[in-house]
Amino acid sequence: MTTIYRCITEDDTAQFCHRVTEALSRGWQLHGSPSMAFDPVKGIMRMGQAITKDIHAEYHPDMKLGQQ
Repeated sequence: MTTIYRCITEDDTAQFCHRVTEALSRGWQLHGSPSMAFDPVKGIMRMGQAITKDIHAEYHPDMKLGQQ
């Protein structure tokens, strides 16, 4: 069993929530609290959420983590 890790980032829009919700529906689990930071160049808030998932495969750097 291998635990894989991703960090989803997005502007603070509904799209961020949809991306996290989709990952949760595919078996990923939240890892810690979401983070929020102001992007002064764009003038908007940015969101981030770490997620993890246990898989029955050996990790390889070429894995497409979003497709797991």
